[in-house]
Amino acid sequence: MVTQTQLAQLGLFDAKVPRYTSYPTAPHFDSSVGPGDFTNWIGAIAPDSEVSLYIHVPFCRRLCWFCACRTQGTQSDAPVQTYLETLKTEIEMLGQVLPKGVRLSRLHWGGGTPTLLAPSMMRDLAGAIADIAPFAESYEFSVEIDPNEIDGPRLDALAAAGMNRASIGVQDFNDEIQKTIGRIQSFDITRQAVDEIRARGVTSLNADILFGLPDQSNARITESVQKLLALSPDRVALYGYAHVPWMAKRQQMIPSDKLPTPQERLALFETARELFLWDGYTEIGIDHFAVEGDALSKAQKNGTLRRNFQGYTDDPADALIGLGASSISRFPQGYAQNAPATSAHTARIRAGQFSTTRGHVFTPEDRMRSRMIEMLMCNFRIDAAEILRDFDISQEALFAMLDKVQAEFGGLLNSTESGLAIPLKARPLTRMVARAFDAYELSKASHSSAI
Repeated sequence: MVTQTQLAQLGLFDAKVPRYTSYPTAPHFDSSVGPGDFTNWIGAIAPDSEVSLYIHVPFCRRLCWFCACRTQGTQSDAPVQTYLETLKTEIEMLGQVLPKGVRLSRLHWGGGTPTLLAPSMMRDLAGAIADIAPFAESYEFSVEIDPNEIDGPRLDALAAAGMNRASIGVQDFNDEIQKTIGRIQSFDITRQAVDEIRARGVTSLNADILFGLPDQSNARITESVQKLLALSPDRVALYGYAHVPWMAKRQQMIPSDKLPTPQERLALFETARELFLWDGYTEIGIDHFAVEGDALSKAQKNGTLRRNFQGYTDDPADALIGLGASSISRFPQGYAQNAPATSAHTARIRAGQFSTTRGHVFTPEDRMRSRMIEMLMCNFRIDAAEILRDFDISQEALFAMLDKVQAEFGGLLNSTESGLAIPLKARPLTRMVARAFDAYELSKASHSSAI
């Protein structure tokens, strides 16, 4: 690996870099995209094709302090039921413009806590979706499950609806860390949830775990990872905790002086990474791990690994449709994001229009840079032949771009006639290398330096 001195000199420990689950990233969306664009882009989907559908449920029984997602707390089912009725109306509206014969390659319920829905609500939501688009033959229906907010009847409802992948948030199993981040979730409760999920024939299990949490040490993250490995998840996302209390006010409950330094964060990541590799997991991109035979492992081997708002995916669909407050859709034409606030989203749907309030229309250059960044994030290399084949750029211009980035990183990258590659030792820099191809971030940096 590149030394910490080299990483520091390149700015890794000071950098605030996007995760690049989209390009351009959401902060660069604007109000030029509206409901008309969303409707037109839905109508342009090819009949009898496959699409991905994301359903956002922005409610939690308790608000975890570490979380920066757009959610709201509720102890009553009343606002949830009202929101569900809005979702069902939105789904019906989608069905009216969705081309004939479209099927779902992927369905994901996220949040928030979608498992706070009562069994009857789950059945209503699943039924409304099935009415407009059936599952494709090789579909995947995944649900984010809070072990503290799940029981047998709700799992029965999800299994009956076709759930075949469950995603469980772990964060960390240490009691002290859980208290500090406002997320109490014992290993026993988590194990019970996993057992109940598998007892219903759901064999595919995802788990999320965080590094960079307050009071986290190498010994503590080792213990948490070992406990997680005892549950034998098929896929693990090892995410870095992002402390942004100016954006997520609840994070002000977390004392900043208990957070590890950037150098300590890197050590925590490497400790967890080595444990997953020692246990036989395949490393997927910058922060995922999967067992041999998992769909992500296969996608990485055959070159079909992709990047979307949920992280890494093997989803072949060209369109990802997001429903619910704040959801983001991705179409071949661009991004469309719904109104972030639940109240604003509900008002627009009740008025009979989709709630798209912002987004981005792709330019030809956007598409090229998006693919280059995705290549780096998925495969740690840019394939020059593919870029030259699929995009309108000359060989001279492309290699001038690659050589410029290679020079920025002091020779740590491999630049050859086949393209640009990030060697294993330099992979902590992957997001920074991706940012070097981000025209919007480069423009923002140039503007800031000129002020």
